Amino acid sequence: MTRPVSQDKKLQERLQKHGNIPAHIAVIMDGNGRWAKKRALPRVAGHHEGVNSVRDIVETCGQIGVKYLTLYTFSTENWNRPKEEVSILMRLLVSSLRDERDRLHTNNVRVKTIGDFASLPQDAQDEFLDAIELTKNNTGLTLVLALSYSGRWDITHGMKRIAEQVRAGTLTPESITDEVISKNLATKDIPDPDLLIRTSGELRISNFLLWQLAYSEMYVTEVLWPDFRRNELYAAIESYQSRERRFGKVSEQIGSPSKTTSKNYVRRLLKSVSGI
Repeated sequence: MTRPVSQDKKLQERLQKHGNIPAHIAVIMDGNGRWAKKRALPRVAGHHEGVNSVRDIVETCGQIGVKYLTLYTFSTENWNRPKEEVSILMRLLVSSLRDERDRLHTNNVRVKTIGDFASLPQDAQDEFLDAIELTKNNTGLTLVLALSYSGRWDITHGMKRIAEQVRAGTLTPESITDEVISKNLATKDIPDPDLLIRTSGELRISNFLLWQLAYSEMYVTEVLWPDFRRNELYAAIESYQSRERRFGKVSEQIGSPSKTTSKNYVRRLLKSVSGI
């Protein structure tokens, strides 16, 4: 059930008041096909409804102060799907971006892409380049669309770039560090995700941001992507806010509040929300 705007704003303010909004949220948008199948609809119906979820989640992330939102839009493995479905997906990508481009610009959203961009159809490339150019100076949410992307593709191409630098004599093997590797990945200008959300209940990361997710918090929900809207996003952020991120250290080293305190906060927040 959708909350009235005033109640939704109050909930957003409570989340912000806690102060721990993830700067970067990455999402594996899974379940479009199952959503359609449950309703005896063609798979494309799930993809179309999934666009509405994208619109709501992008808008909400911008409202609550998320800096980066990365959506696993089309993986390199998705090219292996039936040609008709791939063709439909490409057309939907083009039409959706064309429809949303001005709205994104008006809402101060900056569009970026990561992945094997050259493998996309020319009309898709043109549409994305137009959106990137239009929004390049926007300072709000950065929407990163992973297109023809996979973690292994990213790491492989990063290693090739590093090998070229070694061959050119501008880099020595001894100077290769985690930072050097990160700077040669597709996400070189994007911070690692704080929170990974996976819809549809599957317990895998599906070759997504393999290097970048090393210390990301994970949130898996049974909700299928076409049903994932701002209320589900709030639940994911509430879960994130209840956790202690130690990055291999112990609690005393990072001066983090105890999990009990954080869990109590979430209980109070949920209780207050239910009483709005």
